[in-house]
Amino acid sequence: MRLVLPPRLTASARILRDTARRRGLRITQLPDGTVPGALPDGDAHLHAGPSFADAVAPALGIAPLEAPADWLARLPAAFVRREVRAVPIREAYALRRPVFAKSPNDKSIPALVYADGSRLPGPDAVDPDTVVLLSDVTVFDTEYRLYLLDGQVRTGSRYAASGRFDPAPLSASARAFGSELLTAAGHTLPSAIVVDVGITDAGQWAVVEANAAWASGCYHSDPECALDVVLRAAGPRAQVTERDAAFVRG
Repeated sequence: MRLVLPPRLTASARILRDTARRRGLRITQLPDGTVPGALPDGDAHLHAGPSFADAVAPALGIAPLEAPADWLARLPAAFVRREVRAVPIREAYALRRPVFAKSPNDKSIPALVYADGSRLPGPDAVDPDTVVLLSDVTVFDTEYRLYLLDGQVRTGSRYAASGRFDPAPLSASARAFGSELLTAAGHTLPSAIVVDVGITDAGQWAVVEANAAWASGCYHSDPECALDVVLRAAGPRAQVTERDAAFVRG
């Protein structure tokens, strides 16, 4: 089994690399988005950002899993605590109020509060049919990352408090909310995924967003459990189950 990594490693990527190495996985850090002809061995896994994954996953026979682009918008209101819509960005240009906007599964549209729709990247920079997630501006007092595998919260970490980066161990209440979410909507997610959740300034638990496990920082999560999720989330296409086939990126 091989773990493929990009040229530059985040702190989380180094943690997962070292964890994989201790487990006996072969580690390949590619210098760029080109895959050497001798590398594919049918059992490669990936931890990298979306752009790098798009460049190398096909040649490596890797099938990265991700949540549907409109997943957050389709969640029951009790799990989001705000209005969330997934629309083509051309529709968002007409908005004349502040809105939080982001790309569902990459960073092509920066995750920011925009004063109105006219401040979003224009048609000269983004295809007008590109889907963008729009939500009411919501303040989260505390935010957590949950690593989910086969309908269970495997590990997780706090990553922000009062709007500042502040990693800390996963709380029991965050784990409990994640389990509640999986009971209600686990069937709408791939078997391996990361979901960020948090407590709003109104004191309510809510889902922040879903993220691909293969592109997520693990912070204070248990690295062994996080690696289990990453390996499932971006592994050989031949091993993708029927259940997960609908969640393969691109």
